[in-house]
Amino acid sequence: MGVYPHFVVQLLQDVRLVLLLNRYGLKGTFNLNSGTYPPEGSTGRRMTEKAITELYADGRHEVAVHSYTHPFLEQTPSDAMAYEIVKDRENLESLFGKIIRGMAYPYGTHNDTVVEVLKACGILYARTTAVTGNFNIPRDWLRLPATCKHTDPKLMEYARKFADMKVTKDGARLFYVWGHTYEFEGDNNWNVIEEFAEFMGNREDIWYATNIEIYDYIQ
Repeated sequence: MGVYPHFVVQLLQDVRLVLLLNRYGLKGTFNLNSGTYPPEGSTGRRMTEKAITELYADGRHEVAVHSYTHPFLEQTPSDAMAYEIVKDRENLESLFGKIIRGMAYPYGTHNDTVVEVLKACGILYARTTAVTGNFNIPRDWLRLPATCKHTDPKLMEYARKFADMKVTKDGARLFYVWGHTYEFEGDNNWNVIEEFAEFMGNREDIWYATNIEIYDYIQ
């Protein structure tokens, strides 16, 4: 059984989330747009390249592609689409010194052409914004859904249900949460993810893994 919190956008709120995940032994995947970093010394809410590199340097959490500048990929010509994916991947691989194989779709949107371009660019999985409300292992990794978003009012209901499940001969189960860290600040509800992390974290019967770790395990 595995639990996978997945959060998007390289904002200063990510620092607070990383510290929270680390405290409770949870893991996450963070999708970064490497073409949108502000200049060093900026005082806004977006993190600079140096700050991002330092935050994820220990490799505990996965860093993955989110496109270079966050366009609607299905509205982008195929050559420009490939550039958005490859450029972001190259930048992240240079920053973190490892092969990047995963992605989340900007705005969660895609079509068959986007999927084929991703395959050509060496992307093995890509998360959508679709949610299932269940704990089934994914079948289509390039149209990857989640169990729920962190704003789902049933988040803790799902958490309790998952925690009470027993591993059976039918196989593993996956609890997969996605979201944006800036929403916690905007909605003034950090308590939501803090309650979730405290309840779900540091359990001996759950494997906490990043998306690529789960992909590799299943494959």
